[in-house]
Amino acid sequence: MHYEQYISNENTLSDEIGNPLASPDKVTFEAHLARRRYGHFTLTEAIRPAWQLGIVPEAGYRHDSYSDPVSGENLPAIVAAVSSERLFDTFLQLIESLGDTCDVVLESSHERKTHPKEYRREGIERILLESQLWDFEDLLLNDGCTSIAVLHSEHPFEVQLDEHKLIIAYGPVMQTFETILSEHGIPQKKNLRVISQGDHMHTSTNKFMSQFEDFASQIHAE
Repeated sequence: MHYEQYISNENTLSDEIGNPLASPDKVTFEAHLARRRYGHFTLTEAIRPAWQLGIVPEAGYRHDSYSDPVSGENLPAIVAAVSSERLFDTFLQLIESLGDTCDVVLESSHERKTHPKEYRREGIERILLESQLWDFEDLLLNDGCTSIAVLHSEHPFEVQLDEHKLIIAYGPVMQTFETILSEHGIPQKKNLRVISQGDHMHTSTNKFMSQFEDFASQIHAE
């Protein structure tokens, strides 16, 4: 298993640290990588914060917006950090709201760090998709180079499980998404800062790279 370090463009660490990403000694660093639990929040194996903990992982969601590069319109969004033991079930329930037939976009950054490899499948039955999601649960939760987006086939609603294992939901109306998050015990936090906003590290393996290709093949994504 290897880690890929990501340096945020919005580094908020104190200037008192001469080199904000300077590595500690080996024992300290390995202990940091092994740590998954922060209070009541548990990370998957996919991601770790920088060892200085500029951002401490916590559960919650906040409102945001997405600017469409084509139309220029702003679409309401929710960004949610969900503890690992609830993450998969929460994601599955969110995509239930997208209808019986969905479109899917898979992204892999295993070999392309700046421009992820993208696969698409349109018009898949949601029940069939969910079956495949269960088969590849380990990949989706624990690979820091895999992300998936599920889209409503007709209306501008979308739910992502990104490579940071954050859930990001888009749509003109947020009420259904908020209700589901509330039912799973995810509180709204207006000033929530998520792990992708600070320095962090992604993890992956050759096994996950192979599983990603298998997953794309199984759902006939191209």
